Amino acid sequence: MQAPVDIIEGKQQDVLLICDHASNAVPDDIDLGIVPELLDLHIAVDIGAGAVTRSLAARMDSPAMLATVSRMVIDLHREPDHIGLIPHRSDGHLIPGNEKADRAERIARFHAPYHRALARRVRAQRPRLILSIHSFTPRLEHGGTDRPWEVGILYNRDARAARPAIDFLRQEGFVTGDNEPYSGRLLNATLNRHAEANGIPSIAIEIRNDLIRDVSGIGRWSQTLTALANSLRNSLAQNRPLTT
Repeated sequence: MQAPVDIIEGKQQDVLLICDHASNAVPDDIDLGIVPELLDLHIAVDIGAGAVTRSLAARMDSPAMLATVSRMVIDLHREPDHIGLIPHRSDGHLIPGNEKADRAERIARFHAPYHRALARRVRAQRPRLILSIHSFTPRLEHGGTDRPWEVGILYNRDARAARPAIDFLRQEGFVTGDNEPYSGRLLNATLNRHAEANGIPSIAIEIRNDLIRDVSGIGRWSQTLTALANSLRNSLAQNRPLTT
């Protein structure tokens, strides 16, 4: 059985990278009842996010935790009781194989071990900053409007990393969303649990996926996020204590 998380080790222990939607993998014993082409869309995987996370981990020599199962099987970035944990429909596409899925079994097999692994890593590493890497589609297929942001910074109550991150990216010339294209006050499950609950500054970084679909885009954004991480290290160090 495949491990629920792919762990990249790194020497710089002050930052931990997370990618909840890094994979479009579906286990052989799960039939989603969909055409294979859907697995290449944003409804199955955060396009480019896994590659950016790996590139960023290498540049920063920082540990990273990447999920190994598609969000169409179970969305690891949702609370266990969330209605969209095991999606029956996503951006207008039906996922009929999930209609009779054993919710408890999927949680026990994928969600619980993934979050246990994150919790163990946070306890052992005790990072000073957690960065969660995601991507978003420029426009939803069904009922969507154009999303003008190149990158969005998502956060809940703790804005210690968010405010300087937004300022940094805007100063660099990026069209940056403040809790856009959706709000971290509504959807922030992983960071609520593993960062904010432990008093660790954190942000979710949402990159528009048309910007990270190729090697050059992935390289540009991993370079940008390395500079952002270094800037946040400095700003957080100047604003101790780091607990809320």
